[in-house]
Amino acid sequence: MSKLAIGIDVGGTNSKFGFTTEDGTLVAQSRIKTRDFPDFKAYILELKKQIEALHPLDDVVGIGVGAPNGNFYNGKVEYPPNLPWKGVLDFTKDIECAFGKKTIVTNDGNAAALGEMAYGKAKNMRDFVVLTVGTGLGSGIVVNGELVYGKDGFAGELGHTLVNANGRNCDCGKKGCLETYVSATGIKRTVYKLLADYTEPSVLRSISFDQLSTRTITAAAAEGDKIAIEAFAYTGRILGMKLSDFVVHTGPEAIFLLGGLSKAGDHLFKPAQDNMEKYLMPRFKLRKIELQPSGLKDDDAQILGASSLVWKYIDGK
Repeated sequence: MSKLAIGIDVGGTNSKFGFTTEDGTLVAQSRIKTRDFPDFKAYILELKKQIEALHPLDDVVGIGVGAPNGNFYNGKVEYPPNLPWKGVLDFTKDIECAFGKKTIVTNDGNAAALGEMAYGKAKNMRDFVVLTVGTGLGSGIVVNGELVYGKDGFAGELGHTLVNANGRNCDCGKKGCLETYVSATGIKRTVYKLLADYTEPSVLRSISFDQLSTRTITAAAAEGDKIAIEAFAYTGRILGMKLSDFVVHTGPEAIFLLGGLSKAGDHLFKPAQDNMEKYLMPRFKLRKIELQPSGLKDDDAQILGASSLVWKYIDGK
C-alpha cells in the first residue's frame, strides 16, 4: 500500500477531511458540521470516529491540520474568531492523543497555499497569495517559495487588515476588518444593508439572514437582481483596493481565490481586478498581476494543503 496522509480543514461551518497520497490523489474524503459541536472534546471524538470509519489508518504517516488562527510554531489554535470554541486550543496534542499519529497544524489559508503550490496553478510559482473566502477570510502568502509565518506564527492574516476604523464589528474584537466585508458573512451583511437603503425589488427580500447564502446571492445576480449585483460590485471594490496594498508588500506573480464567494465568477472577479489595477502603485502596473480562481476544487485545496504538511515536515523525519 502507498503511504497516506490525513488532511483536516477546520472551517467555521464544516470540517473537511481526507486521506491523500504524496502525489495529490484523494483516496477518500468526508466532512462534519463544525458548529454541531460546541464542546471541543466532543468534536475531536466525532472527528476520530468519522475518520476511522472512512479509511483504515494503518498506512497513515501523519496528520496535517489547517484551521483559523492555527499556529505552525506551537501547534495550537489561538482565539479563533469563526469557530465555536474560544481561547487557546491544543489541536496538535489532542489530535495526536486521539489518533496516535504525528500531527502538524497551520493556518487554514496557509494550508490552502501549500495545496495550490504542490498541486494547483502555483506549481511553478515562488511568489503568490491565496485567499480563502468562506465563512471568514483566510490567507496564505508565499515569498521566494516559502510560506510567510512571521516571528509568532500569525503573519499574513490579511482578513484582519483594516478597511474602516469605524466599520463593522469583527469576531476578532476589532472593527472594520476586511473579513467583515469580503467573506460569505460579509456579503450577507452587505445585502441586508442594501435592502435597507434601497427600495429596489429583489428576490433576496424574502430570505432570512440565516437562510441567505453566497449561492443564493450569486444566482440572483445571474438573473439580473440589482441588489445582488451591487452587493458583488461593492464587495469587489473593497477587495480590489485591499489587494492593491497586498501587492506592494510582496510583489506576487498571482493572487488566487477559493471558497464559496469565489464561485461568483465575474460578478466578483471583475470589480476586484479592475479596482486592484486602479489603485496599484504605478511601478506594479508594468506587468499584469492576475487575480484567478484556485486550480483546485474548494474541498480538495485545503485537504491537500493540510496533508502536504505531512510530506513536508513529517515523512522521512
